[in-house]
Amino acid sequence: MPFGPRSVRVSFTGESLTHFGGIVLLQRFIARLGLRSLFSHHVRFAQRNNRYAVSESLLALVYPIILGIGRLDATRLLQHNGVFQYLTGLPVYPDPQTLRRFLVRFGQAGLARFLRLHEQMGLALVQRPRRLRTLIFDWDTTVLTVYGKREGAAIGYNPKKRGRPSYLPLLCVEGQTRDCWEASYHPGDTHPASVILPALERAFAKVPAGVRTIRMRADQAFYDHKIIEFLEAKRAFYAIPARLTGPVKTRVLAARYRRVSGSVDAAAFQYHPWNWPGPRRFIAIRRPAPEEPSWQLTLWRQGAYVYQVIVTNLDLSALNVWRFYNDRSQAELVIRELKEAYAMGKIPTASWDANVGYFHVVVFAYNVLNWFKRLCVVPEWQRLNLQTLRNRLLLIPAELVRPHGLLTLKLPTSYQHRKQFAQTLARIGRFRFNLTRAQPAAKPGS
Repeated sequence: MPFGPRSVRVSFTGESLTHFGGIVLLQRFIARLGLRSLFSHHVRFAQRNNRYAVSESLLALVYPIILGIGRLDATRLLQHNGVFQYLTGLPVYPDPQTLRRFLVRFGQAGLARFLRLHEQMGLALVQRPRRLRTLIFDWDTTVLTVYGKREGAAIGYNPKKRGRPSYLPLLCVEGQTRDCWEASYHPGDTHPASVILPALERAFAKVPAGVRTIRMRADQAFYDHKIIEFLEAKRAFYAIPARLTGPVKTRVLAARYRRVSGSVDAAAFQYHPWNWPGPRRFIAIRRPAPEEPSWQLTLWRQGAYVYQVIVTNLDLSALNVWRFYNDRSQAELVIRELKEAYAMGKIPTASWDANVGYFHVVVFAYNVLNWFKRLCVVPEWQRLNLQTLRNRLLLIPAELVRPHGLLTLKLPTSYQHRKQFAQTLARIGRFRFNLTRAQPAAKPGS
């Protein structure tokens, strides 16, 4: 029976080792985007300490977010990873406290320029690899619980940690590409209805020329006549869960249902909510009540059935409206990934400006990797979540050597995804990006 070695000599002499060998893929994609140059030209503001350029500090935040190094304090390990620094072009990795101070200045003086750059890049890349004639806006909010004293945090709706202060991000995800289209950050006591209309205006102002149709899915917070009127004025289509008031429940129970799929019954009716300018089309879905109680706020249980009600102007059958709305779960998955895999829930500082800046850097890092997946990763891996993609492509042990003067990154012989790695590297080599060719935004209301 074989045994392990009885004696192993330990030597701390490995100077060219890293467990982020796949960072070469990400670095080459970022180089193809020209991100360092774009940051240098578009995100400028005065700094006291000129040891790190703005572009270097931003990249020093983007890389660890994508690699899954959740907290700023945990980035200390990159200060001792010479291969990572060499491959990413960061001569010295900043200290966590340096990054926190940078975030404060960035949130105060550089964020507006950064958001404009992010918007321009998003417009240029949303139409790749194919032109979109229809955009699908999936809106949702989430709660980030705060521990300790954090500027701007407030006590609001917090289903998991009641009574604790929080922040409230509002996000819009494009349903086909899964790019984050619009994002904003608010104190936890902010009512979503008070910030939705400005966010909608920003989202529609960014629509590229050539897009003919916009469809929107959202949660119940968007059930408001002002929002409905805004969308109809933009000639957009929508599917939004209705607030289950007494009159709505009466109409739901009185509606005529017919079997549309399996155990699903559907009905459609016209209803004029109070204070609305006129009647709208409502879709009611009825299903047998599950044995376990449902916690979904958009479901209503009455007798042996649970009901879901959606207001819509889509010219689709009731079943297809329901199916279209259910695809909004993609946005919920994106938000969960942002919180868990991209460290959006890790509040880095006590400063409001810094935390807002960090939030938008997280959203940008998410989009960078989403563009990388969509445009460069092999097709069969483009739907992988971040953790799986990290394990297969990014978190690979490697050694940087220079045999015969040729710089070489040596990956393990036993690496099982070498074919996909090589194909991804080749696709990056064929990728071209020029921000000056970005698609101009359409005029609001067009």
